[in-house]
Amino acid sequence: MITLSFDIVQTLTLSIFFFLIGNLLKNKVNFLNNFCIPAPVIGGLLFCFLNLFFKYFNIADISISGNLMPNFITFFFTTIGLEISINLIKKGGSVLFRYWILCGVLAFCQNILAITISKIIKLEPLLGLMCGNVSMEGGHGYSAAFGLTIENLGIEGAVGVGLSAATIGLIMGGILGCPVAKFLINKYKLKPSSNIGLSIPRYNRNLKRFGSKFFRNKNRIKNNNFSETITPSVFLEQVLLIFICINTGEIISRCFYITFNILLPSVVTCMFSAVIFRNLNDKINILELNFKLIDFLKELSLGIFLTLSLMNIDLFELSTLLPPILLIVTFQVIFIILFSIFICFRVLGKDFDSAIIISGLIGHGIGATPNALANMSSLTQKYGDSPKAFLVVPLVSGFLLDAISIPCILFFINILT
Repeated sequence: MITLSFDIVQTLTLSIFFFLIGNLLKNKVNFLNNFCIPAPVIGGLLFCFLNLFFKYFNIADISISGNLMPNFITFFFTTIGLEISINLIKKGGSVLFRYWILCGVLAFCQNILAITISKIIKLEPLLGLMCGNVSMEGGHGYSAAFGLTIENLGIEGAVGVGLSAATIGLIMGGILGCPVAKFLINKYKLKPSSNIGLSIPRYNRNLKRFGSKFFRNKNRIKNNNFSETITPSVFLEQVLLIFICINTGEIISRCFYITFNILLPSVVTCMFSAVIFRNLNDKINILELNFKLIDFLKELSLGIFLTLSLMNIDLFELSTLLPPILLIVTFQVIFIILFSIFICFRVLGKDFDSAIIISGLIGHGIGATPNALANMSSLTQKYGDSPKAFLVVPLVSGFLLDAISIPCILFFINILT
């Protein structure tokens, strides 16, 4: 067997290649295009299955670097922060609160479901809990953190079970979010709202004048108002601002840990620093923000991160833990789809924004926040913008949800021990 190990530059090259291949396949394969499967998910999974094939038949063992992933996800969340205005939060207040509560209910139900199934199949309940809210809404980060906590209680393999469940959830969240939302949009004949009160300046998605004929997205919505020229100085000015917010967020995270011995993820503090700058800038106009460029950089960083995260999944190692995990996660997937269609969609208003939010809920409810944003981005490219969805989902999944999820997980750990 040949061993191939790729460094950072080679890994980045590979991720861009598979991202573009994913976009090419999405444009050429009607099934992928009709169900709005995000290009990073297609490209990342293609690499996963190729790697599995090479390893299974002892052809090659491919190892790629994961060092760039934290940088891209931090960059992505910082750009999200620059698009969050307090005025927008006030306008989306009731939907934001309802979505937050629904995510909290989902967290509780996921834990109940995981524990119940684990007892039926005679699996250690704490291992079952790792297939609940810990790995579903919590993702790989929660799985690693709470997995160590459970292993310290004497339950071996908790981290592996959690990471495996999170991996399967990440894949399913990226695949199923868009088809469910598409079903709702078509069934109820939903259209984007004409109300521009929540409008966030967004990057013009019409790429017909840019890029090769192979990789342009045929679903890009036409917009003839694109006349602004992005000069090198404008580009560097906006990128510098993003990096200043990132460095400020890193300092806040370190100071918080030194002072209070509480570890805040840098993605949260970087997003928070960007939110502070955005709202301060709205009042005193320090710098003119170019939202078209910021939105472009946001989609770029999200696409590369999601491609990298899926490329780093080792399906060969995952197969050894598959049967009980797959059973529980299958029930989690069925539950979140039913919960989304019959409860969340109605509570959120049964409109176009609600359908887009549902794609985000499935994306981060069994996967991760980047999945949610990729799902929503893929849908809005085809059906039209939903600023409310891009406001509500990142705020809740990336920030507010932790206030419910962490106490919920600790509550169940204490009960089971």
